[in-house]
Amino acid sequence: MPAREAPARLWPISMPIEIKGYDIDAWGIVSNIVYVRWLEDLRTALLWSLVDWQRCYREGHGPVLARTEIDYRRPLRLGDPVVGRMWVEGAGRSRWRVGAEFAVEQRVMATARQEGYWVDLHTVRPVPLPEALRARLAAAGASLRD
Repeated sequence: MPAREAPARLWPISMPIEIKGYDIDAWGIVSNIVYVRWLEDLRTALLWSLVDWQRCYREGHGPVLARTEIDYRRPLRLGDPVVGRMWVEGAGRSRWRVGAEFAVEQRVMATARQEGYWVDLHTVRPVPLPEALRARLAAAGASLRD
């Protein structure tokens, strides 16, 4: 069987993540739901780096999340120096996909993938990605089928 090609890592961002006392569960490790909040923080930072989100909001369109997958490889504990990373893997007419990972000193502790759609905020129906973003994606050769 041929090796599967790794997805693109377009426009990667990274940020330090501080584990708070309320992020850990009874066993002393970061609760699974906390990773979803961290993904939201990363996705927001990535989006702001790529589009004029205030303009999108004024014009009544924006991203909605449709799917989240997380693979927990190793537990994170209070005090671990976590770095979150996220990048665009591809996009289509209205669909987008991002990848992410959480690492401690370059050791990947969890990986994630999220998919969603660009929608009209009033009807919540898919609409094309903003033209500026589509142009950047096309120039990078990133594509997904809607």
